Order: sequence, then C-alpha cells, then structure tokens
Amino acid sequence: MALETSAAVRTSLIEALRLDLIGPSPDDAIHASEIIPQAPSRWYLSGFLVPYEAKLSDRTDPDSNDSFESEITKGASNGDDEKPPETASARKGHFPSSMGLSFLFAPETKEIDVTVSWGDYEPTGADEAEIEAETGLQVTTSRSWKRQPRQANLVISLDPAAKPTEQISLLLHEPDPITQKRIPISPGFRKAVPVPGSKGLELVLSVRPIAQQRGLPDSTYSASLFLVNKRAPVKETGKRDCAYIFQSQLTVKTAIPFIPRPDLRNQALDDKDERLADLQYRHDVEFVVGHNVSATATLCGNPNGDLDRPQCSEIYTNWMPQADVEKVIPSVVEGVNLEIEALGNASDAQTIRGMVGGMVTAYTSWIAQQRAAAPTSPEQRKQVASELLDGAERVNRRIEAGLNALDNPDVLEAFKIANRAIARAIRQRSTHGKENALPEDMSPPQWRPFQLAFLLMNIVGMDSPEDPDREIVDLLFFPTGGGKTEAYLGLAAFTLVLRRLRNPGIESAGLSVLMRYTLRLLTLDQLGRASTLICALELERQQSVEKLGPWPFEIGLWVGQAATANRMGSSKDKDRNSARARTLAYQNGSSSEVPIPLDNCPWCGDRFSAKSFQLLPTPDRPTDLRITCVNRKKRPDGKPKCVFRRDQSLPIVTVDEPIYRRLPCFLIATVDKFANLPWVGETAGLFGKVERYDKQGFYSPAQPKMGASLDKPLLPPDLIIQDELHLISGPLGTMVGLYETAIDALSTTKRNGKTVRPKIVASTATVRRANSQILALFGRNTVEVFPSPGPDRRDSFFAITVPVEEKNGRTYLGVAAQGRSLKVVLLRTYLALLGAGRKAWEESGGARNKNNPADPYMTLMGYFNSLRELGGSRRIVEDEVRSRLEVYGDRTRVDEATGLFANRKIKEPLELTSRVNTSQVAEAKSRLETTFHHEDAKKAVDVALATNMISVGLDISRLGTMVVLGQPKTASEYIQTTSRVGRDDKRPGLVVTLLNLHRPRDRSHYERFQAWHNTFYRAVEATSVTPFSPRALDRGLPGVTVALARLGHSELTHPEGAGQMTQHRKELDFVVEALSKRAEEHNVNMGNQQTEALRLKVRGYVKDLLDSWSNVATDLSENLQYQKEVGKAPPLLFTPLDPNLKKQNKDARKFKAQRSLRDVEPTVNLWLHDPNGEEIESDL
Repeated sequence: MALETSAAVRTSLIEALRLDLIGPSPDDAIHASEIIPQAPSRWYLSGFLVPYEAKLSDRTDPDSNDSFESEITKGASNGDDEKPPETASARKGHFPSSMGLSFLFAPETKEIDVTVSWGDYEPTGADEAEIEAETGLQVTTSRSWKRQPRQANLVISLDPAAKPTEQISLLLHEPDPITQKRIPISPGFRKAVPVPGSKGLELVLSVRPIAQQRGLPDSTYSASLFLVNKRAPVKETGKRDCAYIFQSQLTVKTAIPFIPRPDLRNQALDDKDERLADLQYRHDVEFVVGHNVSATATLCGNPNGDLDRPQCSEIYTNWMPQADVEKVIPSVVEGVNLEIEALGNASDAQTIRGMVGGMVTAYTSWIAQQRAAAPTSPEQRKQVASELLDGAERVNRRIEAGLNALDNPDVLEAFKIANRAIARAIRQRSTHGKENALPEDMSPPQWRPFQLAFLLMNIVGMDSPEDPDREIVDLLFFPTGGGKTEAYLGLAAFTLVLRRLRNPGIESAGLSVLMRYTLRLLTLDQLGRASTLICALELERQQSVEKLGPWPFEIGLWVGQAATANRMGSSKDKDRNSARARTLAYQNGSSSEVPIPLDNCPWCGDRFSAKSFQLLPTPDRPTDLRITCVNRKKRPDGKPKCVFRRDQSLPIVTVDEPIYRRLPCFLIATVDKFANLPWVGETAGLFGKVERYDKQGFYSPAQPKMGASLDKPLLPPDLIIQDELHLISGPLGTMVGLYETAIDALSTTKRNGKTVRPKIVASTATVRRANSQILALFGRNTVEVFPSPGPDRRDSFFAITVPVEEKNGRTYLGVAAQGRSLKVVLLRTYLALLGAGRKAWEESGGARNKNNPADPYMTLMGYFNSLRELGGSRRIVEDEVRSRLEVYGDRTRVDEATGLFANRKIKEPLELTSRVNTSQVAEAKSRLETTFHHEDAKKAVDVALATNMISVGLDISRLGTMVVLGQPKTASEYIQTTSRVGRDDKRPGLVVTLLNLHRPRDRSHYERFQAWHNTFYRAVEATSVTPFSPRALDRGLPGVTVALARLGHSELTHPEGAGQMTQHRKELDFVVEALSKRAEEHNVNMGNQQTEALRLKVRGYVKDLLDSWSNVATDLSENLQYQKEVGKAPPLLFTPLDPNLKKQNKDARKFKAQRSLRDVEPTVNLWLHDPNGEEIESDL
C-alpha cells in the first residue's frame, strides 16, 4: 500500500522494526498466531524471558562471543573524533529471566489492575532438516514455530491504611472465583504470586512506605512489580524456546492516579541553572521506571485543571520504548513586516519603526501576560520567574534602543545596505541547483522575528563602542536548525558596512568580523553561506565606492592545512601541501581535490573546474590564488548567470600568506589556529597592527620594507562570533581561554578615555552554566541569553514548542538486547531499517515518484562515539549487511504473502570522520543531499557512517534516519548529533539508539527512556574551562606571553625581533598586567585569598618568562628569532615534543609552545597481548 507522507513512512518503519526485533504486540491481531520459520529466540532480538533455572549455556546467544569489540579496527588516526570506546562493566551478558517496573501510589489507592501478556511458541513438527541435524543450533534454525497469545488479568487489592505492624492484603481475582487466594504482604516485604494459567510465571510484588521526603505526599507507598519466568527449563534438544516467554509485557492501571517520582535535582537550589530548570520543567514528571526493560507512562489530563501536575493512571513495560521530542520553531509576530528587501529600501528610520516596531509592543504585552500567569508559589519559583521576565524586559529595551538608533544617518544607511545584501544573498543561494531559476523569481526573503530582534538589540553596541552594551556577551540560544547562522550573519553585515561608512578610505580596511568554530565540517559549511553574503556586499561596494571605500569586501578561511594550504609555495620547494602544489595537481589531473574547501561557486552554485584557479603573478612564484567562476551561461534577459568571472574574481582568500596580507574583513577560523600567534609575526595584521600597504595588501612590522607608510594602524576587529559555544570546553576550551587573553588584549583600544573591546556574540543549542564558561573564556562577566527564556519553557515569545499533532517532531526509539552482542544488535537494526525503507520507497512509486515520501529514510546515518567503533561497524556493513540485505525481502513468516522488507543492494558506505580529507567531506555532503530519484541517483548514499564530526555543521534537510551506537558520553553531544536528522518537519526524523545494558548510563537511559528524552535538554552537562589551572599554565602560558609581547610591541614583531628583547624588556609590563588581571577575574567562585594568590602566581610566572627571554637573548648576543625562518639565528620557541628542547639551557627550555590548541596531551594507543597472541582486556 502506497504511503502518501513521510510521517506515514516513518510510522511504517517503526512498526516494521518493532515487529522484526520484538514481535507482535498484545493488540496485534494479524500476527497474534503467527508461524515463524525458525526458533523465536533466533528470529527475535529481544523481548523474551528465559527460565530462571536455565543453565548458563541456554541463557546465552550462540553469537555472543562474536563481540562487536572484536571487530574494532586497530590503529585509527587520532583525530577530533578519536577516543577510546567506553568500557562496559561486563563483557558478556545473559538473557534476562525477569523484568519489571517501579512506581509510587497514594494511600487512598485500594487496588491496582495488572495485566500480564506474552506469547508462547511451540514447534509445529519435525521435518527432514531436523532429523538430519547434527547440532541443536541447526534444529532451531530448521523448524517452524507457532505462536499462542497469552494474557492474565489480576486485580490486587491493597490496604495502605493498615498499621505498620499489620499486614497489607492482596486479593487476586483469578478466572475461577473458587480459586481466589488471600495473600498477606507486610510493608517492606516482598511476595511471589503465581500467574494464573502461565505454567510457571510469577509476579513478585514489593511494597514499602516511603519516609517523609520533599515533593511527596505523606504516607506515599513505593511498589516494585516483577514478572519472573519460573518455568522448568526444557532439556529436549532444539525445544528450549518452549519454556521461554516472548513479547512479555506488564500493564498496571489504577483508578487513583500514580504519584510522580520526585526529581532530586530540584533540591540543588543553590545552582542557578537548576533553579531555572525547576521552574521550566515543573510540568514534566516521571511516573515509572523499568527494570531490565523500559517503562512507559500514559499521560492524561488533570480534571482539576492543575497544569503543574500531569496525571497518569496507566503504566506498562516496553521493550522498544519510544519518545517524541517536540519541535521548537520561531514564532510569528502579527502586524510586523519582516521582508528584508522592504527594510533595505525603506526611506527613513520612522518607516522602519512603523514596519517592525509592533514587535516591541507585542513583546511588552507578552511579558505582562507571563507575569500574570507566572507561578506564585513556592517563593523560589516566583523569584526565578520574575528574574526571567526582568531579563526579557532588558532585551525589549535594547531592541527598542536599536530602532531609535536608526535616527543616526550612518546607522540607518548601514542597516539598509546590510538588509539589501542579505536579501540578495538569500535569493542567489535559493537558485542553486535549479537550472532555470532566477533570483528575482524566488520568494521575497523574510527575517524570522528572533533574527531581526537579535540584529536590532546589538545595534547600539556596534554604533557606540563606549556603551555598556558593547561589553555584553549575547548568547544566541536556539535549537539546531532554527536559523542562528542567519541571525549573526545579519549582525556581521551591519558591522562591516558601518565600519566602512564611519571610516572612509583605506582606514576602513582590515579584519572587522572574526567568526570562530571548533570543527572542520562546521567551518566549511558556514564558509559557503558567509561567502555568498560577502559577494553581495562586494557588489554593493562596487556600486557605491565613495560610501564603502576602495578596498574590497573579502572573506578568508584560516584553518589547518588539512583543509587549506598555509603557504603559497614556489617551484623551488617540494611542499606538497602548498597552494601551488595543490592547484597544479588539480589542474593536471593528478589529484581530484579542489585547492580550496569549496566545490561550487558561492554565488551561482556552478561547480568549479581546473580553470577556476589561477596562480598569480606567475605559477612558479605565486603570491595569490585567484578564484573565478567558469559559468558562461546566460539568463533569459541576456545577463550572465554569474558575475564573478573573467576579471571579476570571487572575494575569497583561503591561504594563510595572502590572508595576512589582504586582511579580509570577514575571517572564518578554527579556534586552534590561534596557536600561530607566537610563531607568525604577520598575524599582528589581524588585529590592525600594520604600518605599510600597497595595492597587494597590508604589512605588519614583521615585513618592514614592504609598501608605503600608513598614517595610522587599522582598526582591530569589531565583532567576534563564537559558534557552537558548548564545544569550547575541556582541554581545548582551557587552552582557548588562555590564548583568548592575548586576543582580547591585542583587540583592545582606547576611545574617549574608555576601553573599547570587540563585541562578542556566541551561539549554541545546548548550554549550561554559560556565565561561568564565558567568563573563563572571554573575561566578560555580563551574559544575556537570547531569546530570553520565559517561565514556560515552551514559549519565549520568539520561539515556541509545538505539539507533535501540529508539527512532526523527532521520534527516538530505544533498542537494547541483554545477552546479545552489540554486533548482532547493530546488524539486525541496520537490516530492518534498510529493508523496510526500500519496501516503502518501492510501494510509494520508487524513482518514478519525484516526491517519494520514503526518500528521507533510504539513507541511514550511523553514528559512533569513536573511530574504533566505527571501524568495526564498517566491516559489518560492507560484509554482512550488504550480503544479507540482498535477500532480506525473503524474511517472511510462514504463509505470509509479502514480508516487511524488500531485497536491496547497497553501495559502499560513506564515511564522515576526521580521517577523511576536506575535499572528500565536501563531496560527501553533496552525495548526502542527492535523492534516490535524482537523475544522478547512483551518487545517493545508502549508509553513511560518522563520528562527532557531524554533531554540528551538517545541515541537510533530506536526512531522516539515524542509528546511534551507544549513548554518547554527554547529553549535549547526543542532542546535537541526533538533530542532524528530521530538520524538516515534513520529513520527520527517526533516531534509533542502540543501548548497551552493561554500561550504567545506557541502562539508566533505557529504563527511563520516555522521561529522560522528554527533558534531555535539562540533562546537558556544565562545561569545564580552567585556563589558569597549573597544567594549562605550564603548557600554554609561554606561548601566550610570547604572542602578546611579540604582536603587542612593534619592535618585537619581526622574526628576528626576538633578539631585541634586551632593549625592550622594561616596556612589556602590559603583558604582565593583562595576564595577571585576567587570572584574577576569570572565576567569581574563587575566594579572595585564592584569587590574590593566583594573581601573584601568574604575575610572577610571566615576569620570569620575560626575564628568561631577555637572558636567552643576552646569551646569544641578540642573535635570536622566534622560529627558523630567516638567517641562521637559533629559535626561541620549541614545540613540547621537539627533541632539541632538552638540549637548551634552563631559561630556554621554558619556551615551549604548541602549533595547535588541540595538541594538549600526546596520546598513544596500546594493545596488550598474552604469549598466545590473545588480546588482554584492560581497564587501564
């Protein structure tokens, strides 16, 4: 039957997966009496209980020794995503004999209704294969088995009013009233109750009173109910499954609602984030927890209208739990004109206020409504709600102030030009991939309310650098896929234009906006979007040179050489990673890698070719890599489809050497690139510290003889954008925080007697304790989260959470199989999803249907916590999945006409990890965007295997299915990663998480699957950033000290300026003050004595480094350079692992600096083997 929507396809996949791995549910009449062609313990993955007294050999999977870990690839590269897999507490498990659930009930509860349902399977008779079988395993795979549905209903009467010394009675109403039994149970004691007609199943019930506890009514009782298989094991060969029970389920109902389980996190009220969570998650409660199985609560409305306490009167066990995470979308504000072009063409500020001023009015009204509806008790929630709404009022005042600032002609003009450029860029990108589409035919682009509000609220800080708004770090906190990028690109465009308008001529050049990321995939993804915007701004500049200056708008990409060349190179060197070598290799066909990290023109979308790249002025000694589009097509009106061709090159700079010279106004960089500051003097130009220029660019004191003199240095950066803030944590975040001290000091200027620093904005979809993290990273103590959260987490005015009935959310499924190896669990899940996806695709028209709703589920994205786990899975996919899938459509029940699956041939899996080079990453993203009905469908991806490289930066709306192997170590990573699928609510996402019950966290999340996923944003962990810890100072302070001194003092910037230290030592007190002050202010939780001790320690450390540097220079008669780059002078700096470091004297050994901020600790993988060659398991 054809499925008309992607949501219906997703439902069919869930049903197929559940039926294939667990079996028929109690209400599945079609398969209730199914006949399967092999033993059910082989046919089904999980959901069954084995006899309690069964031998260990009968309680294990015959494939359990073929563990997933044995498939792990050894020797994987140490990339961002390489970390050892989490060790399970047990290497080998056994099939469960029991499962159950725990819940709380009120003393008024008189009885509970328990339903036990399961399936018994019996062999249908021996056949020739069974008679000839030599082993029990062959028998279990050779005969058919018929299912008998079973169910028993029991009513348990309780007497919670009994005195503690008395007994609580259980009255079991069995099918035969004559056999009613009265079974006494004392509080704190447990009792086993036979399940009627089950031939050996038992219910074990434990009831105990709970001592007084905050959040619980008096005299609350706790109950744990277990179903135990006490049947006698079947010893007959091949019939052990007769004693098993399959598709086991417990359902408990009560007339009086269950009592929610208390959340102990609500007691940590000294934590600001927990106080906020206590308020915002007051409607989210947990009623049940599973044991060996997950448990689900059926929620119902509160008849008393008390929204603070949802009710539940039915709970049940669930072997494959499901949770639907609702979608958060930008809200719509009525009466506001958000058309970007209309704002760009507005005649004056009053017109703009008339178009969008209604947003301020609506926000004011919303705040008033929220104050009226906010909880009034307890006092702590009332206070938190008031504080949140005070924050919203501050934001609203800033938005209004931004609108009023448009009365300034420069601000108004910058706002209008920025809007026009953004609209033009959006229209242009909308035509990509559409053969005959014209930009003017695209729908008029519009702001989302929060995007425009974010721009408006930051106008004052950019217009008046001395204003306190400049010091506020605005944290853009919005779920993945909500439009954060467009919000800060809008602010970037405004900042770039305002700088040009305020500083006519060459003075407006230089780096203005610095955008930083942590992961290569994220950086490359943003490069394409930002490049289109810069192209639009450059076209605007060419039309108004008198306004926007003679120097072009350009964008630079400053990342490691794995993605871009760090030097141009020449015919005399043999550097295979130089821009010259890469370009020539691409042009002569010896390499398929494009010399830059973009495959397509960011303006027209046409693919680059070998002719797109020119080495200028000559290929032998190039100084620039010029990039032009080769699109020669014409529009219907005769105009060229792309204007960036021939003499009009694309304003993109991707090689380090030209970046230092051209100083592009917009620079995209990875955070670890700033480790270059002490090593490369030309980086001074990034902070405006240049002295000379010519038509080729600008020159810092590191190049004293180049160009003509400038009247004054250029301005430092105006705006720093830190995307995905949550990734700046741990060892990397610690080093970034230390180097940030130098970046901040080098970017600081004085204006009208006030210190002016760059505006900092950050964005993330998952964060906790942001204030502490930002203070440690950036030294800013004022943070505003935007959109400002409200008392109701489902509504912040600018963002609302919509029920799944209105917009499809993302569905999470939990799969766990105790006693099975991870290899088997992964194999069965992949086979079911790939086979069911193919069947749905064929039934919906296949390639003939250009809008096939099953297309999003034809690509399976597999996610792994480490490269080692991914390596093992790749072998499984390439071998077993591929071979079995070709005949998986034959997996049918006896006498079943068509099964759940279709036969399928899959291609080699695609990999997205740190060991894939940059050009392959770009190609991989292109392939993932290719649909299975595309004319080039052979590029479409069947299976993609990825690590945390995709947790941010993979924005492909067609992806619908992800399988996560093992719970990631942090909730943040889990949320970010799984947000890669289902970004379009019309193509909703399905995430299947394979959990290892031998890992405590996996077990906890599985047994509490529904409740945990409903509140998993609350589970986001706080990040750790300790830039002034002893280890961080030891590894990072020498590099930061040298960077700040070298780039902050023009006489020391030249490569041989290191030797001039003896002459300028007394002029470097600013280095000591900057670092000691940052150390003093970086942590408000430190006491006064600790703070003072740290300040003195850092002060002494820095002074000692400067003195030692002076001593080294004196010893060498000032014949010293920072690294070996000119002449024969010895270097000051060494990498920590440089063997020459040990040969230096005591003073010189202090100057070790990293080349990358990721080089925090050297790592090595060890595998231990015994004398027989067997690998030794170790927890070390």
